[in-house]
Amino acid sequence: MKKLRTLICWALSLLFADLAAQQQFLVMEYNVENLFDCKHDTLKDDLMYLPDSPRGWTVSKFNKKIQNISKVILASSGKHVPDIVGLCEIENEYCAHNLVKHSPLKAAGYEYVMTNSPDLRGIDVLFLYQPYTFRLLQKNIIRIPTHEIGGRPTRDILHVSGMVVSGDTLDVFLCHFPSRFGGQKYSEPFRLMAANRLRTYSDSINSVRQSPHIIIMGDFNDYPGNKSIKEVIGASRPMDDVLPGKLYNLMDGKSDGTYRYKGEWGILDQMIVNGRLLKEGNITTSQSKAHIIRFPFLLEEDDKYGGVTPFRTYIGMRYHGGYSDHLPVMLELEIKDN
Repeated sequence: MKKLRTLICWALSLLFADLAAQQQFLVMEYNVENLFDCKHDTLKDDLMYLPDSPRGWTVSKFNKKIQNISKVILASSGKHVPDIVGLCEIENEYCAHNLVKHSPLKAAGYEYVMTNSPDLRGIDVLFLYQPYTFRLLQKNIIRIPTHEIGGRPTRDILHVSGMVVSGDTLDVFLCHFPSRFGGQKYSEPFRLMAANRLRTYSDSINSVRQSPHIIIMGDFNDYPGNKSIKEVIGASRPMDDVLPGKLYNLMDGKSDGTYRYKGEWGILDQMIVNGRLLKEGNITTSQSKAHIIRFPFLLEEDDKYGGVTPFRTYIGMRYHGGYSDHLPVMLELEIKDN
């Protein structure tokens, strides 16, 4: 009996030691719906977000928007704020600086990098990171030359590399693919071009890193079954046979959506990982650890189609005072603390 108790204590000590060596690492993505400042940039088409525009975008509305975004990020994970956050539809560094340094988010201590894209409206993607859990190593900008096939200039893809507590490198791609303006048939070639560029760069990471860990996230303006994601990027729902070098879309098969169009929910915001993150290793996750954040305050009743819909900042030209037309997504990683 004494020997049995000793074996049990030994086994428990190993279990608790292993648990103590695991650290939760949270990854969040959120299309915040047009965070613009209130000043005109003569090089951009931002006239709809000025005080004298039909939308009447004022400093007080800007400040409320900043407060709303920070509230969502801080509320998203309870005691542990997300380690990295990808935000879509941020106009410029003035907006980023105010969000990170002059809102309740300041206490979280985020640092940030962002793109400066040729997008006609001037919107970009912004990457926030906790410098103590994600040590930034490099930042790369991937330009999408949609003008070569008759498209409008679009958002760059942001690629960042950082070291996590295990000593491994985590490569993150933050995307906001070309919109569906003009319809699916007309606009799809532009998203296919973006997907091709993204796939080329993610493949290069797989080839140059000994143990690559890749996360691709953002607003793809396409659903999991669309060609840009399913065929070009090659990301589908993970099944039994997971391959380390293949890409898997952890949002594929989720019952809820991140965006609602004419009463129908769909997933435009994706969390894609390479198979190595789904295997045993220093950094791991699973499809069950990717989810859509559906706080009640992010939703409201849909008077036209029934059910609930995202509580938006604007409905057409009318100021509505809400958060965004998208819902955020979250991915939980487990990292071995070496």
